[in-house]
Amino acid sequence: MRLSTKGRYAVTAMLELALHAGKGPVTLADISASQGISLSYLEQLFAALRAKKLVRGVRGPGGGYYLGKEPDEISIANIICAVDEWVEFTRCGGRENCREGQRCMTHHLWDQLSDEIFRFLSDISLQDLVERGQDRGAVLAPPVEVTPNPDLEEHRKRRAA
Repeated sequence: MRLSTKGRYAVTAMLELALHAGKGPVTLADISASQGISLSYLEQLFAALRAKKLVRGVRGPGGGYYLGKEPDEISIANIICAVDEWVEFTRCGGRENCREGQRCMTHHLWDQLSDEIFRFLSDISLQDLVERGQDRGAVLAPPVEVTPNPDLEEHRKRRAA
C-alpha cells in the first residue's frame, strides 16, 4: 500500500518550510512553484497543519508560513496525522469486522504492521530530513542496519520497473 499524495505533499511542503527556517516566511505560491503542488491543494493542507499548530501564518506583504515548532519537534507522523491521512493495512480500517462482521485471521498481522510504520515515522523529524539532505545531497530514508533479504530486493526491483 502506498501513502496517498495528501500525506506526501504535506511532508514535502513542511520540509520546504524547514529548509527555509530562519530565512523568513515562505508563501504557498513559492511552495506550489518549487514542488509542483496545486496552490488550492496546499491551502487545504495548510488549513489542517495550522489547526494542529504545525505551521503559523503571517499575513500581508512579505507574509507566508513558518514552522509552528522547531524542526526537531515535528515528526513525519505528526504531519501525516495532521492532514487526516494514514497508512492502514487492515482491510476493515481497524474496526475488526473484516470478515462477515468478525475479525479476520490476519487482522493482528496487518494491525501490527500499521503500528510499526507509525512508530517508524514518529522517529523521523523534519530536522532529520534536512540533515540527511544536506549530508547526502538528497532526502533519503533513515539509515537502518538490515540483513540482506532476497525477497525485499526482488520487491524493490519490481516496484522500480
